[in-house]
Amino acid sequence: MSVEVLDAATIFNFVEDEEAFNVSIRDRFVRLDTDHDGLLCYAELLKELQSLRVFETHYGIDVKPDPDELARLYDSLFMQFDHDSNGAVDLEEFKEETKRMMLAMANGMGFLPVQMALEEDSFLKKAVERESKRVHV
Repeated sequence: MSVEVLDAATIFNFVEDEEAFNVSIRDRFVRLDTDHDGLLCYAELLKELQSLRVFETHYGIDVKPDPDELARLYDSLFMQFDHDSNGAVDLEEFKEETKRMMLAMANGMGFLPVQMALEEDSFLKKAVERESKRVHV
């Protein structure tokens, strides 16, 4: 984990760079697809969502969410990715939903830089690294 400074433009630029974005999406998808069938089942995506611990922490402090509510939340998130409701997420669905979520985050962030703690392999960290390389070239 590292603390980075980013703004909406960093995210927009990353998403608009189709090559960088698609490579990052494909790499993450392949890593998540543990049975190598070209699809993410609920369990495969759930493992990734749970690893983020977004709902189990509040400002870095562990909290104990209601297990039923948490299950409904994860079900809802899976449905967000499963655009055709076939019970699995393909690469295109994963890419489109990740893109939508990142753009929503950027739109909510605005253009003033913010400091964030980012996981090393996160899409936001990749966006910051891409921007840093672009600026230093």
